[in-house]
Amino acid sequence: MAFVGKGGSGKTTLAALVARHLAAAATPAALLAIDADINQHLAAALGISEDEAVLLPSLGDHLDKIKEYLRGDNPRISSAAAMVKTTPPGQGSRLLRVDESNPIYEALVRPVGGVRLAVTGPFATEDLGVACYHSKVGAVELLLNHLVDGPGEYVVVDMTAGADSFASGLFTRFDATFLVCEPTLRSVGVYRQYIGYARDFGVRVHVIGNKIDDESDVSFLRDHVGDDLLTWISRSGFVRAGERGAPQPISELEAANRQALDRIRSTVDGVGKDWPRYTAQAVEFHLRNAQAWGNARSGEDLAAQVDPAFVLGPQRLELARHH
Repeated sequence: MAFVGKGGSGKTTLAALVARHLAAAATPAALLAIDADINQHLAAALGISEDEAVLLPSLGDHLDKIKEYLRGDNPRISSAAAMVKTTPPGQGSRLLRVDESNPIYEALVRPVGGVRLAVTGPFATEDLGVACYHSKVGAVELLLNHLVDGPGEYVVVDMTAGADSFASGLFTRFDATFLVCEPTLRSVGVYRQYIGYARDFGVRVHVIGNKIDDESDVSFLRDHVGDDLLTWISRSGFVRAGERGAPQPISELEAANRQALDRIRSTVDGVGKDWPRYTAQAVEFHLRNAQAWGNARSGEDLAAQVDPAFVLGPQRLELARHH
């Protein structure tokens, strides 16, 4: 699931609440949280200090390691260096589960506040003028392109703010996209941008109202987003305490807000997996990127990386086990 929205809308807070809620369930979920925002605050929202957060290993700094592992012995990929952020898996590629032991997780995933967390890494001073943040987020796209999840398994991704999330094919990698929306015209304006892009690709956007004070706030959102309004989070002493450096157990979250988190979980649980469509979208964006810049950068025809007979899904895990 992806959490998106206007900067300052509370999407990072919501991503952290949902991740903590899932981790604290009576039957704890198989769970991975990923901070894919240019402003890296998910670790702090999960309960560690900013000083501790900057010490976490970053996906963006280990892209070569990620590519080398995922490539496996796929004969269509000449080298890890020839992989780009959109390279899809094929026969021989290594696939990932949400919760397993593998070199990527061992090197780059850390427990934070009871949640397994991976971070893309901040946009550093040395990147200014010479790097694109989407090259860092490309690590997340590669991971999700090679990930096979099942019932009761969750990946919670805090995306970068604004419509920037649509600068790559990453927005198609989710079963559910939750747009966190304050009851303001500016926040609603970001919603309109999102649905304009998302619906062209069949991506359903669910709106989560945030910082709700009263019924007039809910009515405002209903008037502007209609049936896309899934649920809402009321002003929260629990959240405010966490923002002031005094985090509480997730069980102390207000009952109405816990019910909203349950609604978010049930929405994700209700989405049927369409692995052929998921695979086809990955291939579509890979071919777009190959033609736009990938072929020139790599010196190869990256369309050749596509395995036309390959469809991602649980059946591929079974085949890999037998080999």
